[in-house]
Amino acid sequence: MVFISVPLYLGELGLSWDSLNHHIYLGWVADAPRFDKDHAAASNQAYQYPYLYWPVYKLAISGFSGQAAGVVLATLHLITVPPVWMVARALIPDQNRYGVTMRAAAVLLGYMSAVPLKMLESTGNDLLAAAPFLWAIALAFQAIAQPAPINDTRITRTALIAGLLAGLAVTLKLSHGPLAVLLPMLFVFCDGPWLARAKWVVLCAAGIFVGFVVSYGYWGYQLWIQFGNPIYPFYDGYFQLFRNVTGLHP
Repeated sequence: MVFISVPLYLGELGLSWDSLNHHIYLGWVADAPRFDKDHAAASNQAYQYPYLYWPVYKLAISGFSGQAAGVVLATLHLITVPPVWMVARALIPDQNRYGVTMRAAAVLLGYMSAVPLKMLESTGNDLLAAAPFLWAIALAFQAIAQPAPINDTRITRTALIAGLLAGLAVTLKLSHGPLAVLLPMLFVFCDGPWLARAKWVVLCAAGIFVGFVVSYGYWGYQLWIQFGNPIYPFYDGYFQLFRNVTGLHP
């Protein structure tokens, strides 16, 4: 109710400069590829992973009012709330009134910063892009906070799932990459033999790789067919060398 109260109170939904530049266009691309119709229509950002931008585009062309679209997007943002609570519960495990109050305060503080508040009054999708990574962190913290005796199978499964979610987060926003590289190190802090901790770190790292490849694969394949570079336009100079050597002419 707090989330949807923002667009309901404003009576509209703001368009950020990002939205005007490429958010709507990328949603259009997600709806129907436009490689044969446009070139760099939104500069280099025209080739970002487009599928997260589809809801905003669909709401816009379906004739939703700004207020109604804002309610839908604010509701989608709710997916970020449970992992924030899970992290707060892992860090503040007290099972009394004080613990519950502190956890609630921690979650409120998390959503009182500028980034999430601005997302609720605009079409920005940073919260949605961050959602898989928030879940990955929450699962890792739950594994760290697991009481003895340690359940090896459960932590192994958690490490793999957290990695897959982090890989998806990198697909949605490549700037999550540096954080994803560090995520497996959280499993060093789990209780258990060092060999088991090393296994969990490796599994989480493998999960990140698999999660990224699987979720990014279809879009990367399309970029490869069109440009001979699955992450176009990034590092295109290196891929140009490969294209020259192999004679590939997309």
